[in-house]
Amino acid sequence: MAWVARQVALLPRAAKPCLAARRVFSHATQASALKRPVAPQAAAIAAAGLAFMAAAVQSKGPAGMESRQDQLKREVGYKSVDDYVRDGMVVGLGTGSTAYFAVERVGQKLKSGELKNIVAVPTSKRTQEQAEKLGIPLATLDTQPVLDVAIDGADSVDPSLNLVKGGGGAHFREKIVEASAKTFVVIVDDSKLCDGLGPHFPVPVEIVPFCHEHTARVIASLSALEGCRPVLRLGSSSNNKIDGDKPAVSDNGNYILDLHFSKPIKDPKKAAEQLKSTIGVVEHGFFIGMASVVLIAGKDGVSEKKRPRGWFSRL
Repeated sequence: MAWVARQVALLPRAAKPCLAARRVFSHATQASALKRPVAPQAAAIAAAGLAFMAAAVQSKGPAGMESRQDQLKREVGYKSVDDYVRDGMVVGLGTGSTAYFAVERVGQKLKSGELKNIVAVPTSKRTQEQAEKLGIPLATLDTQPVLDVAIDGADSVDPSLNLVKGGGGAHFREKIVEASAKTFVVIVDDSKLCDGLGPHFPVPVEIVPFCHEHTARVIASLSALEGCRPVLRLGSSSNNKIDGDKPAVSDNGNYILDLHFSKPIKDPKKAAEQLKSTIGVVEHGFFIGMASVVLIAGKDGVSEKKRPRGWFSRL
């Protein structure tokens, strides 16, 4: 055990439980082969290591063993705050696995004193809870109707910087907050870029529960959405995977349809307009002409694409 302790002491803290467990397992295997008892302390270290490894594999946050995609999300999330958030601003905080890191960065910079007098408006209950834990002062649009900047991720970004959002089921709150911002900063990794909206990621549509099957049929019949296949989201509203047998319920108490496409949508703006005018639709996941700038994390770092001045539609 003394040898294990010396080896563990030389390791980075995040890796110690895993490698300690590996060495203890090796020690235990040798002891078993020689029919020697394994010390209880060794078994405890091994168990702790297993638990750490299991948590690290499942973690999407800062657990010390991030995937490459999570590293990109952290990089672009932090940069968005470093480049676009200043003292005294009112900031819209997005929802999702990339926006998580932007919220985290705001909390870090407030705690260190690098940022002062920040007020934030969250776009979901999940983001509100994260911000509260980080000590970020919060408000709503009722008291802060104009935001200096909003920062959020996206599920798809086309060459014209039109977006699909709502994979996390928060697109209604995201849109009402981000449409109130002077600058809307979109943060993505390069896997979110696409040639055309539709096939790359299903388009979420929040609908009222009343007669939801009828609403789905009406949506499927819209001319600008030709070929779409509406699928009722089941289980958790925070992702579009089937992880339950009951309809997913949004923060607003509504259902969500995910519209699947096999071909790119010819006119996303027209599709957004037709959805908006459909009775039973609360909000769709098209964000047409809303992004001021898109920060894109890739293998060569973070690049930036800006929308031409004067182009803003809020659809």
